[in-house]
Amino acid sequence: MAIETLFPHRTLLALVAAAALAGCSGQNGLFGNSSTAAGGFGQNGGVTSGSIDDPTSPAYFQQAVGDRVLFEVDQSTLTDAARATLTEQARWLTENGAYTAVVEGHADEQGTREYNLALGARRASAVRDFLVDRGVADNRLSTVTYGKERPLEICSEESCYAKNRRGVTVLSAGAGS
Repeated sequence: MAIETLFPHRTLLALVAAAALAGCSGQNGLFGNSSTAAGGFGQNGGVTSGSIDDPTSPAYFQQAVGDRVLFEVDQSTLTDAARATLTEQARWLTENGAYTAVVEGHADEQGTREYNLALGARRASAVRDFLVDRGVADNRLSTVTYGKERPLEICSEESCYAKNRRGVTVLSAGAGS
């Protein structure tokens, strides 16, 4: 197969490759100062506080541990996948006592507002109870229900509904005593 077939825009490819190589030759890397939160690493290879690479940061919790769990239709029972994520959340929260959390309960758009608010409350409570059972102090967690009022996806298809049936653990600074 000819190179033109694989890379019809050779000039663009060459420019991108040249820019990447040129950026690597400087001390600050391709995108400038390497100590930015996006990179996560400060000078001398240390982890930047608060970055996704900092295992004590909310960014790490959200991305690496996972801040949300999903539920089945009309259910507030935790799935195996949800329990696995929540086990990691509980571990992180017990190791990082400087944070409290609000557990949000959400539902898809099907059903009445009242039904979905109650379902969201049951989902938030299920998440909270699991975390408390795994050693997170009761006074560090609170719950709120949004029912169907804060969807991630808006469409009348199962793919959207599934993303909206969730419990989300939102961190904030300040430990409960």
